[in-house]
Amino acid sequence: MQTAAGKLDSALDDTIEAPFLAKLGPGLITGAADDDPSGIATYSQAGAQFGFNMLWTVLLTYPLMVGIQVVSARIGRVSGHGLATNIARHYPRWLLYAIVSLLLIANTINIGADVAAMGEATKLLAGGPAHWYAIGFGLLSVMLQVLVPYHRYVRVLKWLTLALLAYVATVFVVHIPWQQVAVGTLLPHISLKTEYVTTVVAVFGTTISPYLFFWQASQEVEDMRAQPGQHDLLQAPQQARASLHRIKIDTYIGMGFSNMVAFFIILATAVTLHMHGITDIQSSAQAAQALRPIAGEFAFLMFSAGIIGTGLLAIPVLAGSSAYAIAGAFHWDNSLEYTPAKAKGFYAVIAISTLIGVILSLSKLDPIKALYWSAVINGVISVPVMVVMMLMAVKPEIMGQFVITTRLKILGWLATALMALAVVAMLITL
Repeated sequence: MQTAAGKLDSALDDTIEAPFLAKLGPGLITGAADDDPSGIATYSQAGAQFGFNMLWTVLLTYPLMVGIQVVSARIGRVSGHGLATNIARHYPRWLLYAIVSLLLIANTINIGADVAAMGEATKLLAGGPAHWYAIGFGLLSVMLQVLVPYHRYVRVLKWLTLALLAYVATVFVVHIPWQQVAVGTLLPHISLKTEYVTTVVAVFGTTISPYLFFWQASQEVEDMRAQPGQHDLLQAPQQARASLHRIKIDTYIGMGFSNMVAFFIILATAVTLHMHGITDIQSSAQAAQALRPIAGEFAFLMFSAGIIGTGLLAIPVLAGSSAYAIAGAFHWDNSLEYTPAKAKGFYAVIAISTLIGVILSLSKLDPIKALYWSAVINGVISVPVMVVMMLMAVKPEIMGQFVITTRLKILGWLATALMALAVVAMLITL
């Protein structure tokens, strides 16, 4: 007869050997949401303006992005609470309110830019008024988050990550000088000119964003609650082996997927737009339109469809991360698994931030300025958030016996230092 300890070990082994796709969740969705329409615009501009000489940035950010996202995921899974709740419990209220307020502002502006890009992309594909499409996408996003329970909604988000493969497909319909790509990636011509430095900072800021930290930590908590018998690791340390193994696989693959797609977007625009003298791209829809006469109808269709798919994935992450942050700060009930009646404040933040974003997309607000200031705010708040995360991750009061390893400390602090340098460079260029 099998002992209780033996059954536990067997259950852990079964979890670790679970089907590959079952291990993917918060990390995959977080990584894919990083390539939102605003990010696509940034990567497109990088490729169009500087060609292959911007591909190295994606290789540099990958290990650092993995490190800091694993830290955020572990904080959520170990403590059983999101980042805002943990900050509220262990740090001054002024710091919490400053971070959460700036996050909400940046995310709402980003939602507006993304919704506008989705409307423009739909107009390119189907004709008609872009603003009506933008309104429709905003309302659809709110309805899905409010009306569909998390355990079902997360499946929708997983499938939406496939939209990013459109940018991989785009590359294979145009001629790629792979030798030049390798040289530009591994031995790039790096410039200290303002335009180049600003673009590098924009790529870093797009790739490592604070809303991703809040979202992944909270999604670990959501996943834990959605599975019967699962508890935070402080209460159930016997679940640590399987849970931390899954987080590692999920985040490595999710961030790898994200950076691979970013690489292909830069590559696609470098080999088409840059090589044909088109160096000024101000939106993802403009990038799609510019591709049409150069790369053909298929590339145009794939690029445009990808904007819509990634937007449907990113808007819930942006609005959701704001809601988790505010609900955690004020100790509100918060879960996408709860009904609206049980988590009124949480869902109100999702609805209001999304609808304000839609209103911004319909206004005369310059989308390029909106993206720029959103990136500035994200850059400014990412550094203190990352510093606080790294300090929390080594606190036994928060992490118990599961404080992060030396390797994660190195990766996390390197990512923090990189973002700090990026912010300093950005302020200098201002």
